[in-house]
Amino acid sequence: MSQNKAARGGKKSNKPGTEDKREDVLQAVVIADSFQTRFQPFSLEKPRCLLPLANTPLIEYTFEFLAMNGVQEVFVYCGAHHEQIERYVHDSRWSPTSRSCPFSNLEFIRVADARSIGDFLRDLDKRNIIDGDFVLVHGDLVANIPLDGALAAHRARREANRDSCMTMVLREAGDEKHNTKTKGITPAFIIDPNAKRCLHYEEIHPLQTDHYVTLDPAVLENREAEARTDLIDAEIDICTPDVLALWSESFDYELPRANFLYGVLKDWELNGKMIHTEIVSEGYSARARNLLMYDAISRDILSGWTYPFTPDCNLFPGHSYQLQGDNVYQEDDVEVTPGSEVLDSILGKDTHIGLGSTIKNSVIGRGCKIGSNVRITDSFIWDDVIINDDAVVEHAIIAERVVVGKGAFVHEGSLVSFGVQLTDRTDIKTATMLSLLSYNGQLVSPQPEIVGTEGKGALFQNPEDDEADSDDPSSLQKSLIYSLEDLDLSDSSVSTLADDDDMSDDDSGPFSPSASRPSSRSRLSSFASDDSGAPSFSSFHSDAVHGLLDVLRGTGNFESEKLEFTSLRLANNASDAAMRKAVATAFVRRAVELMNPETDALDPAKAAKQVLTSREGATGFVMDVGVGDQSVPEQVEFALAVQKACVSSSKIIEVAKAGNLLAAMLQQMYDLDILEEEGILAWWEDDRGKEEGSMSSVRDKCQALVEWLENADEESEEDDDEDDE
Repeated sequence: MSQNKAARGGKKSNKPGTEDKREDVLQAVVIADSFQTRFQPFSLEKPRCLLPLANTPLIEYTFEFLAMNGVQEVFVYCGAHHEQIERYVHDSRWSPTSRSCPFSNLEFIRVADARSIGDFLRDLDKRNIIDGDFVLVHGDLVANIPLDGALAAHRARREANRDSCMTMVLREAGDEKHNTKTKGITPAFIIDPNAKRCLHYEEIHPLQTDHYVTLDPAVLENREAEARTDLIDAEIDICTPDVLALWSESFDYELPRANFLYGVLKDWELNGKMIHTEIVSEGYSARARNLLMYDAISRDILSGWTYPFTPDCNLFPGHSYQLQGDNVYQEDDVEVTPGSEVLDSILGKDTHIGLGSTIKNSVIGRGCKIGSNVRITDSFIWDDVIINDDAVVEHAIIAERVVVGKGAFVHEGSLVSFGVQLTDRTDIKTATMLSLLSYNGQLVSPQPEIVGTEGKGALFQNPEDDEADSDDPSSLQKSLIYSLEDLDLSDSSVSTLADDDDMSDDDSGPFSPSASRPSSRSRLSSFASDDSGAPSFSSFHSDAVHGLLDVLRGTGNFESEKLEFTSLRLANNASDAAMRKAVATAFVRRAVELMNPETDALDPAKAAKQVLTSREGATGFVMDVGVGDQSVPEQVEFALAVQKACVSSSKIIEVAKAGNLLAAMLQQMYDLDILEEEGILAWWEDDRGKEEGSMSSVRDKCQALVEWLENADEESEEDDDEDDE
């Protein structure tokens, strides 16, 4: 993080009196696109925030939470399927034109080229529409926690110290079993319990070799600290505009926790900002951030934990649920034939259940036709589904308009997307995904060997999933089933926290930051994090970039950094692509800092030269670690990594300047023999660098350099011909 406007109190400088006048106007920002594929194939046709949870669109719970906490102005960031979300809200009671809308204003914001949540928040910073504290949430939030206390504490801290910029509202879970203690990535918070300040954040997952959090000893100087892994983080953040300025200062941040929170806390001595926590022990909060959480929250709604957001409260207009015997929530005009059995379930309007059928622990949507002798357990059946006689559905999700043939069997973990038709006696194996569309949204030809001779649909496969490493934690977030059976894992190998000394071979045992605290707070639980498992921005990337930036800014040397970088790579099993990306990001980010008009204000050419030559060993580091074996293909890959880093920088500097910086970086690397003429020319011809949008715009600025290299090559060939003569 550069020592500039964010470090000195934020980008915004509110006019005198403005904040006081607006103090009573609470704003909220809703992120309605996760930029993830965890809900595919369903999210190919409908955005996650509109998928039904207990027969109610997810975003309804989010809006209800904001309304109950007195939010008046809402800004909704939409990405994929934005037209569906806008149309839905326009036709609902949340429309600003509706008399029943509790919000004074609700606006949609589109960002055409956004590829991450970070892009949304950097765009929001540029718009200057946030003029005070705001609540940042996601469109898949289900929560009933009152924010009065957290808001009051946040404002008191902000008045006492203007560098207090954000408060995270976290739910204490303790040792009791919770449905929302989803297995997967465990967020580890290191917290000063007296100041309620978050000191460090890291994520731990069961696929990594060592289950430790590595702390900078300076974090613990003169303060008490607790290691908390018993907290449910639904990402309810109370923010000041300074938070947006911090996002703008770091163009490579994409994820709120793994990138932003981790990075801001790691750089706190530079940016001066403090992030606090408000830990509550009452109420409910969770995000349907993956299929496991979707399942878990549905169980909690059935059990009444989300009150008043339960079916029989009928918050959604048109609903008519009543709680019947056997914990069954049933709407009007539902026909349950005598002789059938329904337990712990939700039944939507106009649904018919045939003779001898059994439905347990399931949610059945509206207009469904369930035949005779059907068995449905632990499943989610959306609207207008037909399940014919003698069919079996076990722990699966069946989307709208699906037809399940007579005697068909849909096994555990299966996902059957919109409009799929299964013919009679079809057997759908465990964890099968079926869709009418391919991963890129194209209609697919039916696979009769899967869906039957007269069926519709085919196996759904995303090439990115096939390419993922077996130890990629994102694999834990994309299934309705969680299993570690094939992995050699045991609780005995899990510790909580360690500094560098605790990695040694002594017998002192794992470090405990607060020995007087109950052991439950330092025991690893299994909560899921929002951005867990993003393969392109793992902890390796964050640690590697921050380490390189420290050296580029004058702390340490490249000889030591090379050893640290190599160790980091081995510890995280990072790929060559991840190495290149980290090196390119750090050097481009430092160059952008040098170009900042509030600091050095260098032009792109001087910034590129300084970042590559001012620190001893920088050139060799880029050559050895960034490029590698100096082959032309390796040079092309590194040039592409630098291009992408410059494209990312265009989020905080003009695209033209980003293009000029790319040209200057390539020119300097050519002059320093990091890249050869053949490598740059091969990069210029590579189709990956010609993608429409910012990639192409930034690349265009390099045309003069490429033409110069081509002309020099021609002149060299002519000289060689003359010498031969």
